[in-house]
Amino acid sequence: MDFFAQQDLARRNTRLLTLFFLLAVLLLVILTNFAVAAFLFFGQDYNVYSGNPKAMTDFLSYFSWARFGNIGLLITTTVALVVLVKWIALSTGGKAVAESMGGTRILPQSRDAAECRCLNVVEEIALAANMPVPPLYVLNGERGINAFAAGISPADAVVAVTRGTIEHLKRHELQGVIAHEFSHILNGDMRLNIRLAALLKGITFIGDVGYVLLRSSRVRTGASARSGKLSGGLTFIGLALWLLGWLGGIAAGFIKAAISRQKEYLADASAVQFTRSSDGIGDALKVIGGYIPGTLVHAARATEMSHIFFGQIEHRLWQAFATHPPLHKRIERVDPQWDGRYIEREAVRYAQHTSGSASAEAGVGRSALVAAAMVGVLADESRPKDLLEDADFEAGPDQLDQDTANKQAIPLVFIRHSHEPLGAHALVYSLLIGEQKPLQQVQLNIITAADISGLDTLVATLHPGVRALDASHRLPLLEMCLPALKSMSAEQYQTFKDTLVKLIQADDQIELHEWCLFQLVRHYLEPEFIRVKPSRARYRKLQTVAGPIRTVLSVLAYEGDGESQALFCLGANTLGFTDMTIVTREHASVEAFGRAVHELADCYPLQKPRLLKAMTLVASSDGTLNPTERDIIVSVAAVMDCPMPFPVDLGTEPG
Repeated sequence: MDFFAQQDLARRNTRLLTLFFLLAVLLLVILTNFAVAAFLFFGQDYNVYSGNPKAMTDFLSYFSWARFGNIGLLITTTVALVVLVKWIALSTGGKAVAESMGGTRILPQSRDAAECRCLNVVEEIALAANMPVPPLYVLNGERGINAFAAGISPADAVVAVTRGTIEHLKRHELQGVIAHEFSHILNGDMRLNIRLAALLKGITFIGDVGYVLLRSSRVRTGASARSGKLSGGLTFIGLALWLLGWLGGIAAGFIKAAISRQKEYLADASAVQFTRSSDGIGDALKVIGGYIPGTLVHAARATEMSHIFFGQIEHRLWQAFATHPPLHKRIERVDPQWDGRYIEREAVRYAQHTSGSASAEAGVGRSALVAAAMVGVLADESRPKDLLEDADFEAGPDQLDQDTANKQAIPLVFIRHSHEPLGAHALVYSLLIGEQKPLQQVQLNIITAADISGLDTLVATLHPGVRALDASHRLPLLEMCLPALKSMSAEQYQTFKDTLVKLIQADDQIELHEWCLFQLVRHYLEPEFIRVKPSRARYRKLQTVAGPIRTVLSVLAYEGDGESQALFCLGANTLGFTDMTIVTREHASVEAFGRAVHELADCYPLQKPRLLKAMTLVASSDGTLNPTERDIIVSVAAVMDCPMPFPVDLGTEPG
């Protein structure tokens, strides 16, 4: 799957969406002017049935360009403000979207078998997608089998599942659903989905105003008979606006359905690519077809965000308004040999799980650990035995950790420490501890100065083992720590970030591997705590960013093992810069490299795989990427918001 091409398509769909939106707003302006003219015309006690041939002429006289402009300005301004407010609310990150629909963060410390299994699956798919593990949320109380991914970019993405999903799907089926959501992240669908939700709210807001006016007119009628004339006017205006909003809702439904359906087919196909099998996503869809609650979701705000879900969240009388393709067509796409029979799975009533807005911040205290463990024990006791067997819960949390340790060749103790904030702190700091004893002591003093109880002792204990890890295992270990680190408070994150900077600067120089680690941590954690402006497509042609390209290729050439000039020319020629020369070593600093990479992040999506290809060629002098070189490319890709669904290789185009 060419994720870069799909990102470019998503950007073009955004322009198409904007065009549809502008046409819908223009239609609202025209219809509102018609409604106002009708109100003024009939308000003059004109007898439309009198047979007066001038009736239509008189009616048209109530139209005026001045009024048209004023009404157009009022509606456009109102809609624009609503869109802006909605966009600001949704663009704070996937966390805000998940929590607005009642989602509860699943903590890495959870002992609930279903939750741990789902976390483990998310980690597996993240590894297959070469991206850090996103936070996982669960919509407790939702029996329907559904899921969604939300966020503006991969850095602030979250994955959310309903309780029915993690309770009723077997492991391979759950893998298919999660892989489907990851493909939405990599295809660039999330930003389009957020824009779609904001724009459509602007269109339907007119109807909301009309509904309020209708209720207001009924209150006035009951309160005073003298207000009859005013209430009649409010009723007319309210009814007119409600009808306009209803028409706007129809237009919004068509727009939402037209843009969403094809992306669901694409995400299903991507899920097959991620999992290397069509059985996972295919069987999950078949279970939904034979499951009584289906994919229904009853969360208060689910309807307006229906296009981001895995399946249709409500029944539709007309398929024209459905945000998802018919279930049987989705199954036939991934399983052409399907016999038409669904997989029947009994719906059970499970114990209600506690949820709350503070759950996402619960990962930093002993009481949170005890609470998570108690919830897991209660959930396991309340879950029927036949459901445990049917849903494939044979592996408990401890076994899942052991499986991860075996698969990643990382000590089990590191896996367990990565699940809780203090241990995650210690592991990340340990990755920066130097080899020389004097430098180690300076860095340990910096950690002690952070004044976090027990942290310095834990780092002193862990860092020898972390340093002994093979270089290929350090990046996966870092990525495992990110979910636990996201449970920090904003103040704790600032302390964590400041300490990282001090550890890097302890020897008065910044190495490229230190830049990589810091950029990965900053890129994937910062959106959780502060508003970060994501990269935007500004540079269509690489000639526009020739300077940053020259800097990046030069730094990578000097870091390589081969002849610097030859390596540089290899990458530059790949991009068509045959006359470009390498910069001097004095100008090829890590600081200049960082500035250049951030500039390249604003290139158009289709240009980014070309840049990664050139960087990969320069970074490797022997035809393959060693772990250190791969970490550099992965870090650059993260800063550029560039998906890497498969390991970068010199012989294939990334993506």
